[in-house]
Amino acid sequence: MSVQQSTESGGSGGTEERPTTGPDGTGTEGDQPAAVQEENAAAELDGTPAAGAKPARKKRPFWQELPILLVIALLLSLGIKTFFVQAFSIPSGSMENTLQIGDRVLVDKLTPWFGAEPERGEVVVFHDPGGWLEDTAPKDDGLMGSVQKVLSTVGLMPSADEKDLIKRVIAVGGDTVECNAGSPVKVNGVALDEPYLFPGATPCDNDPVGTVTVPKGKLWVMGDHRNNSRDSRPHQNLTGDGFVPVDDVVGRAFVVAWPISNWSTLPVPDTFDKVPSRAAGALPEQAPPAPAALALAGVAPIALWRRRRSRRSRRRTG
Repeated sequence: MSVQQSTESGGSGGTEERPTTGPDGTGTEGDQPAAVQEENAAAELDGTPAAGAKPARKKRPFWQELPILLVIALLLSLGIKTFFVQAFSIPSGSMENTLQIGDRVLVDKLTPWFGAEPERGEVVVFHDPGGWLEDTAPKDDGLMGSVQKVLSTVGLMPSADEKDLIKRVIAVGGDTVECNAGSPVKVNGVALDEPYLFPGATPCDNDPVGTVTVPKGKLWVMGDHRNNSRDSRPHQNLTGDGFVPVDDVVGRAFVVAWPISNWSTLPVPDTFDKVPSRAAGALPEQAPPAPAALALAGVAPIALWRRRRSRRSRRRTG
């Protein structure tokens, strides 16, 4: 074994033998037997691990990693659909021309988790409040129907079984809606300018309902194609009187994602900014007191004061 010599300062000039080691503590190449050196040299030529070296981790084949990647992707998709964003398909023309039949819209499901409620002018998806949807659409029970059901469960395709509707919020709890033939829709006394209506459609002519007040925790919704929309108006004779509970709202549709040619955002129209707020459940303004009541309220204290003064004067004279 080779050694290195070092002279200790202040010593007697003697030497101390120290073994020379490599970085891994196994000795340098010169300290290894000749057989080991020959084995390492041969290993370098054929690519096998050298003697004493750690074996390299074997990389897993792609076909073994693919199922794991698919499971992770499906779990992420399911989580996104449940808590963040869900895709919905438009099955009818009740929201034309804002939304076309076959459009795919993305719905924000995260905001309601923080207590936000729908506002006037928003396009929202909501569960059927009861009796709004007629179960007449044929169901595909074949292979394609099963595939769509599985993919819709994890959010990769819109569901064909969920009983959901999509409409525009016209009024919220506490608002008063006026829907009369030959007149624009009014909310809290302000007429709405509705450029989003389907060309040729009238605001309320085909189904006027007069004046309604939206209860607290409910919504009044209408389609943009008023002449072809079964919304809050024709369902006033059902349970709920045509109002949609806020708790039934799935979320707000904020973008048309498919097809690419129809891509657009769904902002709140400016006309709703002009509608004054009205607190839900607020009491009506009290009428001003009648003149007789005002006179009585002013005379009563004076009469009481004079009566007390008269009693005091009698006691003094008595």
